[in-house]
Amino acid sequence: MSGHSKWSSIKHKKGKADLERGKIFSKLIMEITNAARIGGGDVNANPRLRTSIESARAVNMPADNIERAIKKGTGELPGISYEEIEYEGYGPGGVAMIVKAITDNKNRTTAEIRHTFAKYGGNLGNAGCVAWQFLPKGLIMIPREGNDEDKIFSIALEGGADDVKTDVDSYQVITPPENFEKIKKQFEAEKIKYSHAELTRVPQNSVSLDEKTAERVLKLYELLEEHIDVQQVFGNFDISEEIMEKLSAEVMNKE
Repeated sequence: MSGHSKWSSIKHKKGKADLERGKIFSKLIMEITNAARIGGGDVNANPRLRTSIESARAVNMPADNIERAIKKGTGELPGISYEEIEYEGYGPGGVAMIVKAITDNKNRTTAEIRHTFAKYGGNLGNAGCVAWQFLPKGLIMIPREGNDEDKIFSIALEGGADDVKTDVDSYQVITPPENFEKIKKQFEAEKIKYSHAELTRVPQNSVSLDEKTAERVLKLYELLEEHIDVQQVFGNFDISEEIMEKLSAEVMNKE
C-alpha cells in the first residue's frame, strides 16, 4: 500500500481527526451539494451522492443537514455555486501530489494551496504534470476482526476487484472505478460492514522517503487535508513500516 494510503489507514484506525467537527461537516456538505448538482438528487442513480451521504452518516451528520445539502445541489433551495478544481504539484523529495478541491472562490483557494506547497518546499505544476502517474481506483476497507478472509477474497474477486491487500487490522479491496459500487453492494448484501470506502488515485510507482523527508511530506499532506476546500489528497510517496510507526506514534502522543 502506498505511503498516503498507509497514513490514511493509520489515522482512520486510531480515530485520529485533526479537523474540528464543524469543518468536517462543511467539507461533506460541499461534496454532497456538488454531487447532487452534477448527478441529481436520487441516490440510486447517483453513486457519488450515495458515497458522500455514507461518509456524512459515518460522522453522525444530522439527516436534516444532508437533506438541505442535496436540495441546494438540485436547486430546490438557494445555495452557493461551487466549482471543482484539481491541483497537481510536487512535494518534498520530488513526491507527486494531486489535490482535489471544491470551492466558491477559485482565486482564493489556488493562492492558499500554492502557499501551502511552498511552505514545505513544494510547488504547484501545470495540469497533467503528475496525473499520469496515478490510476483511478475504488478502495473499500473492511475490518479483519469478525470477517472471514476467504469470503472477503471470494466476494471481491467475483465482483471484479483488482486486488485485496491485508494489513494488521483490515482488508483493503482495490477495485476498478466502474466496479466500486457493485462490489460495495455485494458486501452489503452479505452483511459485511466496511469501515471506509472511497474513489481514490493509486500511484503507478512510489518514491521511498527517509524519516526527515517523510515528516515534511506528511506535514504538507495533513495541512492540505485540513484546508476547508480540500476533499482529497493523493501522493506517490512510500514510507517504511518502521518510520511510519515512529511518526504515527508521535502523532498519537500529541493528542
